[in-house]
Amino acid sequence: MKLAKSLDRLGTETAFSVLAEAKKLEATGKPMIHLGLGQPDFKTPKHIVDAAKKALDDGHHGYVLSNGILECRQSVTRKIKKLYKQDIDPERIIIMPGGKPTMSYAIQCFGEPGVEIIHPTPAFPIYESMINFTGAKPVPYDLTEDKDLKFNPEKILSLITDKTKLLILINPNNPTGSFVDKSDIDVLAEGLKKHPHVTILSDEIYSRQIFDGKEMPTFFNYPELRERLIVLEGWSKAYSMTGWRLGWSFWPKDLVEHVNKLVINSVSCVNAAAQFAGIAALDGPDDSIIEMMRKFTIRRKLIHEGLNNLPGVECSLPGGAFYAFPKVIGTGMNGGEFAKKCMHEAGVAIVPGTAFGKTAKDYVRFSFAASSDNISQALEKIKKMLG
Repeated sequence: MKLAKSLDRLGTETAFSVLAEAKKLEATGKPMIHLGLGQPDFKTPKHIVDAAKKALDDGHHGYVLSNGILECRQSVTRKIKKLYKQDIDPERIIIMPGGKPTMSYAIQCFGEPGVEIIHPTPAFPIYESMINFTGAKPVPYDLTEDKDLKFNPEKILSLITDKTKLLILINPNNPTGSFVDKSDIDVLAEGLKKHPHVTILSDEIYSRQIFDGKEMPTFFNYPELRERLIVLEGWSKAYSMTGWRLGWSFWPKDLVEHVNKLVINSVSCVNAAAQFAGIAALDGPDDSIIEMMRKFTIRRKLIHEGLNNLPGVECSLPGGAFYAFPKVIGTGMNGGEFAKKCMHEAGVAIVPGTAFGKTAKDYVRFSFAASSDNISQALEKIKKMLG
């Protein structure tokens, strides 16, 4: 069969390939510590699960509105008000089956030949994949140029041309774990006022996983940019709901109708019971997030110190999310070679940096969404491997 050429431009998410390879090795009897997938190792809180069960018992089994049930969208706006003191119209919130549809739909709204889309690298791979798929030109800004893997607002602004239609930001960042403070976001937001033809896609999915007591510098803080702002958010990371496939996003008024059409043409709507679970999560207590971050803080210190004690490995301190992104070229191996050796010799599954962009060939990603014991064992195994 002859397939569309656009399929050749579509990438993938290598973390799942790493998982599959590690599982195959496990099936042969090889012990494996999994530090690959970006998935909290905590269960979804009970009150959230109970809300989904109740929704099913109450008969919520049918289709719902493409943009999500009103009660769910209202719970999102209540949370935005509580966290950021901003009033948001629930008609500009769309409930999604996870975070990826927001990436896909946003890029489809702007991506076509002749258009430039600015994006970070290294970054969650679906962004560059979808830009290429639409035929738009990806214009990367390289985070590896900074020792702490943070983006430079002036550098981003310098990349904008009259062909730029969309700017993608991820803060805190996956895969680097870097976090950009409000002072730099202020500089970027001020500069963007001079470029009214550029829409901003702000990926804030790790907004509740920020360390050292710092606050999330959300783009909701800049009302003057709101008519060209898309915010990607959701439940997966904050509430350990990765398998529920539940996300939400905020859209400019002019895009809501178009995005609703994309939803209807692809997934129809998000399942009803999951949305009632989402309401319980947002309206309920944040105890589970507080406890999760207490443990992540301990693990961050453990993995940061442990990686920097390995010969030839350098790692900046993660400011958010639950990833460490060390440079490993000092070991005599690039990231791909290092990750392969870790899996096959040390029994530790991690993701090579090139899974997130070509400039990250000397890096690997560790997820510290794993127990402290597993992290300690993994570090010992890798130390022995390098020794």
